[in-house]
Amino acid sequence: MSDMSKQVRQALDVAVEAIGGAPREGQIEMAEAVANALTDRHHLMVQAGTGTGKSLAYLIPGIVHGRKVLVATATLALQRQLVDRDLPAVVPALEKLLGREVTFAIYKGVGNYVCLQKMNSEDVDPDGELVMEVSSLEKDAKRLIAWAKTPGVSGDRDDAPEVDRRVWAANSVSGRECVGADVCAFGSQCFAANAKAKAQSADVVVTNHTLLAIEIVDSHPILPERDCIILDEAHEFMDRATQAVTDELTSGRVLRAAAMARKFMPGKLADAFHKAANDFHESMVDYGESVRSDFGAQGRLEQIPQSLEAPIRKVRESAQAIVQFLSADDEIIDTDAMAERARVKGAVNEMSTTAATILKLGDGLVLWYEPTFSTLYLAPLSVSDVLRENMLKQTPVIATSATLTVGNSFNSLAKSIGFLVGEDLNAELSAGELDPGNVQMLDVGSPFDFANQGVLYMPKHLPEPGRDGPSMEVLTELGELIDAAGGRTLALFSSWRGVEAADLHLRKVLAELPIKIITQKRGDAVGPLVSRFAKDETSVLLGTMSLWQGVDVPGNSCILVAIDRIPFPRPDEPVMAARASQADAAGGSGFMQVSLPRAALLLAQGTGRLIRSVDDRGVVAILDSRIVTKRYGSVLLNSMPPLWRTSDKEVVRDSLRRLSQSVTD
Repeated sequence: MSDMSKQVRQALDVAVEAIGGAPREGQIEMAEAVANALTDRHHLMVQAGTGTGKSLAYLIPGIVHGRKVLVATATLALQRQLVDRDLPAVVPALEKLLGREVTFAIYKGVGNYVCLQKMNSEDVDPDGELVMEVSSLEKDAKRLIAWAKTPGVSGDRDDAPEVDRRVWAANSVSGRECVGADVCAFGSQCFAANAKAKAQSADVVVTNHTLLAIEIVDSHPILPERDCIILDEAHEFMDRATQAVTDELTSGRVLRAAAMARKFMPGKLADAFHKAANDFHESMVDYGESVRSDFGAQGRLEQIPQSLEAPIRKVRESAQAIVQFLSADDEIIDTDAMAERARVKGAVNEMSTTAATILKLGDGLVLWYEPTFSTLYLAPLSVSDVLRENMLKQTPVIATSATLTVGNSFNSLAKSIGFLVGEDLNAELSAGELDPGNVQMLDVGSPFDFANQGVLYMPKHLPEPGRDGPSMEVLTELGELIDAAGGRTLALFSSWRGVEAADLHLRKVLAELPIKIITQKRGDAVGPLVSRFAKDETSVLLGTMSLWQGVDVPGNSCILVAIDRIPFPRPDEPVMAARASQADAAGGSGFMQVSLPRAALLLAQGTGRLIRSVDDRGVVAILDSRIVTKRYGSVLLNSMPPLWRTSDKEVVRDSLRRLSQSVTD
């Protein structure tokens, strides 16, 4: 064993002791693999089941190596766990062992912090005017201002009092609208600048997938320099990266930019942009009306709708004229006026560049119209090439998650993140670049005994799912299972229609029972719903996609996880559909290469909500007979934890009754 391996083992023991844990084989195996990757500067993909303790397994080797580590996560819950729980618990013990200080920090995008310049500006911009017009928002605004003035606060949205999102918008700016701490009157007190400065010098920086993706795709530094990147919840990274660089053009954003321009630089240019914004708004309303009833027009657009092309061109031209004027005129001395101008320029420039990209509409882009919010979206078909060039060739990357394999293979996810596997291996490398094909793949298993702790119930007798949400048979089965479990159920649906149908049915059939039904509604934050569900042991939580991942409810509140159908991407999901048709056109199979891997990962994540500790027991019910009747069912089953499998309804209901009984005894 090398000296470095010995030091990592020793530090891991000290850290595990500091949190009152016990050593775990999978954790030790993972920590050693991470240490090797850092020493030899190669990449690593490591699947580590729930309960492995993977955050310590990647943090400790980085700290022992004295490397600057950047950890990017998909969820806020994991960021909080790292910064508020894991790191504070182990750092003092590690400092003692290593004989040096170990520092850590969290860093988010500028829009996550209060902007003191905007909050204290004499001249209220259009975001602020909206707040002043709605009296209920004024209370929120006062609370936020009072909090921001309290000494020692972080200015971070997640620590701030809950306020309406319009109030937050009136007191924050996007990165593109920020003038920069050097010239801002509030630069020395700026919350975002101070968080960034703290992160610049920290040994471990925790951030989110979105910020990392924007930096990589725009190849423009936002985050501190680092020696390695840890992608936790890595199964989500490609989707988050795609979302992060998806452009959107809405009349609301164009009108806001026009109102800002008119307010801060009245004159012909602003009037022309204002007129273009109004014309675009009217064209979008008319277009929305024309496609609302035409489902064929709601997926991917092969080209810009004819009625929108001229209005978008006008937005582009009039916005560009303002940006050119603002760039040429540098005579402002007053810092407040400079900050206001930066906001106008940022907002108008964003509309100008988005409109220009839509007008160009190159090959690798997907354009679609979303009727609910009347928005044009433009996304890249694939981000893997740019992730490879700007991330994997530059820095060792450790990608980890409880679910990284599809049908026992890492390849599907490896390719999506940009790793080179199999036939792609002849990469051109320049001096000093890392090889994106030099990636070790490792599955360290899970400390749980799935076959003894849980049952996978796959009823064969149910009809195949149709397009109209869950069938009556599926809803009846769900009601009977919940009754047997005495509540204690997390029910996951692949659509809002499913959630609403289940809510309606269960309120009827469970009305006589002491079971509380908690139903997620559009826009609900996940955190409060989950804590209500965890506290009330006999409750049922019904929800859609945001509850399939990251929900952690060990113990007796969740002994049944029910899944209404295999979560294949919907045919009208434009980016997925475009990726699938690209695979088909290249002679492959869009279903096998795109739709099935996506469904397998989500299903594995959903199934993973059941067994969260060594003592957990329960049932996962997949109420979609295709998992048993179709040939692809085996790929899905091989991607899931190895629970004991049955199709026998009576066996399952008996198990749930016994479990429920033992919990109440």
